[in-house]
Amino acid sequence: MGITDNQIEKILLEMGMGTSAAHVTAGPSMDTGIGSTLRSNGVYETVDQAIKAVSACQAGFFRLPIKVRCEVIEEMRREAKANAKHLAQLAHEETGYGSVEHKTAKNMLAAEKTPGVEDLHTRAFSGDDGLTLVECAPYGVIGAITPSTNPTSTVINNSIGMVAGANGVVFNPHPGAKKSSNEAVRILNRAIDKVCGIPSLLGTLDTPSSKTGKQLMEHENIRMLAITGGEAVVNLALRSGKKVIAAGPGNPPVIVDDTADIDQAAKDITRGASFDNNVLCIAEKEVFVMRSVVKQLIEKMQAAGCYLAQGDEIEAITRTVVSKTDHGNAANKDFVGRSAKHILTESGINVSSNPPLVICRCAADHPLVMTEMLMPVLPIVAVDNLEEAIDKAVAAENGCFHTAIMHSKNVDHLTIAARRLDTTIFVKNAPSFAGLGFEGEGYTSLTIATPTGEGLTSARSFVRARRCTLAGSFHIL
Repeated sequence: MGITDNQIEKILLEMGMGTSAAHVTAGPSMDTGIGSTLRSNGVYETVDQAIKAVSACQAGFFRLPIKVRCEVIEEMRREAKANAKHLAQLAHEETGYGSVEHKTAKNMLAAEKTPGVEDLHTRAFSGDDGLTLVECAPYGVIGAITPSTNPTSTVINNSIGMVAGANGVVFNPHPGAKKSSNEAVRILNRAIDKVCGIPSLLGTLDTPSSKTGKQLMEHENIRMLAITGGEAVVNLALRSGKKVIAAGPGNPPVIVDDTADIDQAAKDITRGASFDNNVLCIAEKEVFVMRSVVKQLIEKMQAAGCYLAQGDEIEAITRTVVSKTDHGNAANKDFVGRSAKHILTESGINVSSNPPLVICRCAADHPLVMTEMLMPVLPIVAVDNLEEAIDKAVAAENGCFHTAIMHSKNVDHLTIAARRLDTTIFVKNAPSFAGLGFEGEGYTSLTIATPTGEGLTSARSFVRARRCTLAGSFHIL
């Protein structure tokens, strides 16, 4: 049921893109047409090469039966899982962020719980005036920009969802994670090729940069952009004039009220905030806890292994991890995703243990509270009541509408907080990562589109609605 080399050859000719065998390894001196740029590993020197090759492959892939597409997705999942630890090790070595164990778990999560073709549904309307079908159609070639914080898991997640919609993808990985990201593309391309003979449905760049990212955004043959990155790149993409799905920043607050199971809340917050050294955008970034239980929560978090910074230690840590910019405070990039022990040591604080998380009591307007840090340093703010907790949580979340977490046994409190915070993800009585389907129900996504409103993206986010109408009177006389 796969596509043959001769069929790819025919598609290339129909597209006016030159002749080619299905598997050609390009070299710098061979750039004479699609035949010199179609590479089975999917890594290209230029944006034009990548888009040309992926466009040809997508045109062939789109012609395959849906059954084959399903087989392709299953093989992509198998290969991603088989290489989950390998990719995690590459990402950790390249970026220094997080841990191999947690990055492996993220890769497995993306491989197993990213929706595939089953996420796409055809709707039908029938009646006296005929039949209308609303089908899922691909965009064609999607341009995807991926981060250094979750590089390989984002490539896996995006690739499965986009390929399920019969799209091709050209990635512009974060330059600081290009080796691991490109290895993920190679592995997934081999899986696709194995099933259907399409060699480069996924493309990526040998040397990605902000320049190539801009070229990708502006290229006439890119039909859609999927951006998983910082605020600057999101804003640039939104000015491109194309359809954009954008995952923006977040600064997820946690609320703990006086009805919560404090022992469980302490364990859940510790696990969520320390997972992969806090680089997940949904991870707990600051805690607002009722004054009546703050001492108990801190003691329980210390029992879970957290290091409690106090007095001058808090200011030393702040000087280390917070940078001053023209636009205010920002996380010091040298400490993003680093371990709690490393941050403590660099702040002049010697510890013999290896704590998962640094915690400290702060005022609500402290830079550690109001800045998305992406590191295992968690400020805790005491409040007098639920209203104050929600007000301060809303202020800290800063209109990102991304993620919030709450620990409470009071259903009314949970409901009020969920409505007031109005975030895309609201996790109740669990670690933040449950909101991604990790130890929680539901599918996963590493591209959580808050600025553009799609929320947790899936295959249906990457298809167009095509309405097919057969009109006429079908009355029986």
